[in-house]
Amino acid sequence: MTDTILITGAASGIGAATARLFHQRGWQVGLLDISAEPLAALALELDNAWHRTLDVREADAAQQAVNDFASAAGGLRVLFNCAGVLQIGHFEEISADAHARIVGINVQGVINMTLAALPWLQQGAREPLVINMSSASALYGVPHLASYSASKFAVRGLTEALDIEWRRHGIRVCDLMPPFVNTPMVRDQAFRAPVVDRLGVHLSAEDIAEAAWKALKKPAVHHPIGLQFAGTMLLEKLAPRAFTRRLMGFLSRT
Repeated sequence: MTDTILITGAASGIGAATARLFHQRGWQVGLLDISAEPLAALALELDNAWHRTLDVREADAAQQAVNDFASAAGGLRVLFNCAGVLQIGHFEEISADAHARIVGINVQGVINMTLAALPWLQQGAREPLVINMSSASALYGVPHLASYSASKFAVRGLTEALDIEWRRHGIRVCDLMPPFVNTPMVRDQAFRAPVVDRLGVHLSAEDIAEAAWKALKKPAVHHPIGLQFAGTMLLEKLAPRAFTRRLMGFLSRT
């Protein structure tokens, strides 16, 4: 049976790069995104790949989408929870609705999709895996990205818990933790966070796709991406927590 992967947020950025990479390497890909036109264009590019428009916040629709893809593909080996949104700015200048959207897509969307995928991941897939899109901002709260950072802390916690809890199902759960990636989600921000300018944007969507591919065989729960952030994670383990706070304050000063 061809290996199968279902990707949320597949119409652009990291999701699209991952879909292209796995398709090139012989996998059957399923594409989910709320943006219909770019999603359909990508599906056509990938030999008419299975696709469906979906708001991951809608649990029933998420379940139906997973059921339909897995039924058509003959099973599900990997779920990649890649859908996410970001709004950079001063916390109080972002509306309550915008904060709710960030948490709804980045957290509830991951929960909805993961619940929906469980019965299919249990049905005899070889080395079933859930990959969640976390972030370097799950290491320490990032000013001007407060809700986004909080959502990625939640994804990190969910990943850690489920990787232990779902051992009884034979399912591995991991996350990818990159710093800023050169995607429309980062490029199109009206507010430029100081931390973005100071750390820079050094990773491409294709870099994250390669990390998703490596996660298939690398039995780690967290996958920090890039030497810069891997070094930061090591420093955070070795240094007092107060040092990390001071460093974040320095990077985020205006």
